[in-house]
Amino acid sequence: MEFKDNVPIYLQIKQYLYRQIIIGKLKPGEKIPSVRELAVKLTVNVNTVQRALQQMNAEGILYTKRGEGNFVTEDTTLLEQTKQNLINEELGKFVQSMNALGVADEQISSLLSEYLK
Repeated sequence: MEFKDNVPIYLQIKQYLYRQIIIGKLKPGEKIPSVRELAVKLTVNVNTVQRALQQMNAEGILYTKRGEGNFVTEDTTLLEQTKQNLINEELGKFVQSMNALGVADEQISSLLSEYLK
């Protein structure tokens, strides 16, 4: 995983895990890799991974079973809401990029429709 300099690494780890959950690589009720495994895979400090997981636990996206690890929530409503939040975030970035190029909000829809054809 390549990290961006302008966003804290723990937030990027959260985004990575959210995407893994949303696309189904990590399923509801499934155990996620351990903190150490994630740290090695992502080549980051264990404390950075732990911070990301703690926040995801606080948000309810993950839950911890003592002695077993962290698991993806089975709350499909929360997972759907998380997916919608990610979609809205990406759409916001897209609209900002288009506006920065001088494309008015009114034009974006027609340009996107034409592109998808």
